Amino acid sequence: MMDFTLTAEQLMLKETVANFAAKEIRPIAEEIDRTDAWPDGMWKKLGGLGVLGATIDTAYGGVGLDLLSGALVGEELAKVSPSISISYGAHANLCSNNIKLNGHEEQKRKYLPLLCSGDHVGALGLTEPNAGSDAVSIQTTARKDGDHFVVNGSKTFITNGVIADTIVLYAKTDRQAGAKGITAFILEKSFPGFSVSRKLDKVGNRGSETGELVMEDCIIPEENVLGQVNGGIAVMMRGLDIERAFLSTYALGMAQGAFAEALKYSRERVQFGKPIASFQLIQAKLADMWTLIEASRLLCYKACVLADAAEKGGKGTDLHKVTAAAVLFVGEMADKVCTEAIQIHGGYGYCMEYPVQRFWRDAKVATIGAGTSEMRRLILARELLMS
Repeated sequence: MMDFTLTAEQLMLKETVANFAAKEIRPIAEEIDRTDAWPDGMWKKLGGLGVLGATIDTAYGGVGLDLLSGALVGEELAKVSPSISISYGAHANLCSNNIKLNGHEEQKRKYLPLLCSGDHVGALGLTEPNAGSDAVSIQTTARKDGDHFVVNGSKTFITNGVIADTIVLYAKTDRQAGAKGITAFILEKSFPGFSVSRKLDKVGNRGSETGELVMEDCIIPEENVLGQVNGGIAVMMRGLDIERAFLSTYALGMAQGAFAEALKYSRERVQFGKPIASFQLIQAKLADMWTLIEASRLLCYKACVLADAAEKGGKGTDLHKVTAAAVLFVGEMADKVCTEAIQIHGGYGYCMEYPVQRFWRDAKVATIGAGTSEMRRLILARELLMS
């Protein structure tokens, strides 16, 4: 029998994060978007709440919850501010969880407590100007020199890149070996030769500090290899399903935020002497939006549960198919729901004074970031044809 009920602990976590978002984020959400600046003290507040280490073992400063619980945090944050949520995901999942899964004991003890507390900000450095969906074609190189590696190259579209202290970075250590010549490293912003070349000015998710990173003869100590030399593809692939599951709940939360705004507006906006919520075409839109959100929730949560089981050694699941389907379906769902929310608002939805336009702008990245919808369909089709 399948149980779709969240545990009491998970429900309490959702309520705690929802209350935090209402008190600490909602009052400044529009300012974050307008100024395109991460709010001062927010990382420490999130760390104090315990959510930055949701999936990290207690021995390293976390709270030791499952993957779904960590993703529920992202969902609740995205209902209020997708910008805060996507930065949380890059920090807690793409950086911290990767170190948790692939780091050796010394690395975990050195980096995870700082990431869990919010004293350090985490990021993932994979995408390059000429290597997006084709990730194994990265051109950043790392050359062994004594007890360290010398890294040269650049990364772009890096969430948290402008402010990150700790970055999981991928580089080619064997140019001739293709995917088998990639190594993952833990890079600190203080390492010689590292710099941020610029902050990207984005249409949406403003306030989430996205940047371009440059390594010019950057020195990374040998002990900061994450996993094995030339074993970076294993680190990359191990995290992809988790990343997709995590990203899907970000889109789920964002859609719920836009839907709440549309439902509220439809009850308040009066035309022809009555609220527009009384008109059947508006009712049909609301019904379709809610149905898409709830269908997405089941797929999201299933993806998280399967990814968590695989992380703990479970076998024989449809993990690759389900996570690809989740991030595909939910990303496009969020784009559609946020567009319909604008439509319900009419001309006011196109004005900056209404928060629904922020969700609309933020939603597009759900079909582009961490793999486009087109690539997700190819991944899913490949899995179906191989099964």
